[in-house]
Amino acid sequence: MANGRGRLIYGCMGLGGSWDGTSYGAAEIDQAAAVIDAARGIGVELFDHADIYRSGKSEAVFGEVLSRSQGLRENIQLQTKCGIRLGERGLDTHYDLSREAILERVNGSLKRLQTDYVDLLLLHRPDPLMDPHEVAAAVGQLMAEGKVRQLGVSNMSGAQIAFLQDELETPIVANQLEMSLLRRDWVESTVLVNHPEGSGYSFPHGTVEYCVANGVELQAYGSLAQGRYTGAPSAEFSPAESATADKLAQLAAGKNTTPESVLLGWLMKHPAGISPVVGTTNPARIQACADSASVAAGMSRAEWYGLWVSARGNNIP
Repeated sequence: MANGRGRLIYGCMGLGGSWDGTSYGAAEIDQAAAVIDAARGIGVELFDHADIYRSGKSEAVFGEVLSRSQGLRENIQLQTKCGIRLGERGLDTHYDLSREAILERVNGSLKRLQTDYVDLLLLHRPDPLMDPHEVAAAVGQLMAEGKVRQLGVSNMSGAQIAFLQDELETPIVANQLEMSLLRRDWVESTVLVNHPEGSGYSFPHGTVEYCVANGVELQAYGSLAQGRYTGAPSAEFSPAESATADKLAQLAAGKNTTPESVLLGWLMKHPAGISPVVGTTNPARIQACADSASVAAGMSRAEWYGLWVSARGNNIP
């Protein structure tokens, strides 16, 4: 699978019903089919999963759609994640990137997705107990068996990626991080070096630069900011959020497009080639993202900075 920078990805976390152990049914499968059709309708090819989403039901309903849709698997790309355990061994959450866990979780994902392979496996969170040799052994085995084609990570800094990459024979090709106009730490860190305000942002400086320099695709989850700028109820919005929603609407009207496309276009304008992960389960809202790449191409520097400053609520240094 080629490293597709600056593309839309569909995030499947909202599929499958509730997060509890209850089963899914026809309604959840129909919802998955509808959003897959909507996403493919705007050119999406890569669908993003994780073994924990909806307690495995996100993968399971997607697998049901794949099994009922001849030729679909050959025309899309799938990625999934492993490394987070929920509600196991007396803990609400813990991380596990041991060799045994990676093999177990990937095999479980393949079974639920009803496919023989995933195009991309992401390691979901940094595990402080991770042994890079074990990760390399597990990934090597999965690739040799044809179950995983490429490897990525999620929520890792540039330094963590470099540390892991030293032990791997395959390149890390993607890093999925929370990135949006609302969660701006990734861009704030680039201009607040040697500035007091920089202490308020936790994003590890240099991570974006590392990914760009090493051909690692930046995948942005939370890219639509949970609708805070594009139509969600605004009773609890800050003045900056309300002003930015108005600004997005004005820009969208001037460009004859949607606020969603302008919001994602702002991300995609960045020269890192950021790939937004769109997670809405509303087919109409998926369709509203269709113009994102063209908006990015036509967005001026003044428009890009204007949205950033508006979202900050104050000027940049």
